[in-house]
Amino acid sequence: MKRSARPGAALLLSLSLLTACGGQAGQPQGTSSGVTATASATRTQTTTAAPSPSASGGPSVASPSASWTTYTTAAGDLAFDLPSTWNIKDPAGELAEGGGAFAEVTSEDGRLLATLRTNMATGSTCTEKYPYSVLESQEMPQLAQYGTVPRYTFETRGNDIAAGPPDTPAAAYGITTAPLPEGDSACYMFHFFNWPPNAATFGAFYNPELNLTPGDPSLPYLEKAKLYAGTPEYADIKRMITSLRPAG
Repeated sequence: MKRSARPGAALLLSLSLLTACGGQAGQPQGTSSGVTATASATRTQTTTAAPSPSASGGPSVASPSASWTTYTTAAGDLAFDLPSTWNIKDPAGELAEGGGAFAEVTSEDGRLLATLRTNMATGSTCTEKYPYSVLESQEMPQLAQYGTVPRYTFETRGNDIAAGPPDTPAAAYGITTAPLPEGDSACYMFHFFNWPPNAATFGAFYNPELNLTPGDPSLPYLEKAKLYAGTPEYADIKRMITSLRPAG
């Protein structure tokens, strides 16, 4: 019997596992109405038709977005590229004490596609393992810290036979310093990477209500995630996240 996918539960779990099994913070809970960047952050527009970066073990799709812009965080320490039709909300006043970058990337129609946060305190304890798949994996040497090279990944936990946390499959894309899983099961997704003074995250859980996915809407959640990995929108997301680099 197939289990029903409940991505909303996976999103809530991501927050509760921040210091337990290592969920991902700042994931989409719905659409975002903020579409402007603060004056302290900068965007520089460029035009390019380059394809998204190649990756091992997954689909490679040329990006349909020809016009791209570069965003630099208000602190001036990180920059990344994004389609010029997408928007950034940089809610500087909403950060906890200690500061750090907090940027929400939304599509032209206001769908939250990824969140960047820095200066995060994290911890990870693997208390349970789940069936998994890695749809894509690509090293990001430009973000190496203390001899550790993070990687971009789009991966899943759970399947139709064995559930993932919490009793449902889950899929997410982002940057991680966790090694590639081995064997037939893996700990929960820990999409954080080292960035001074603590750690950072840049990505999102796959949510078919926010991530435009072709095919039959009644398809199982994981089948939708695999389909999404072949879409132009995902190609742009991947190109954006893998472009993250030190500014300057």
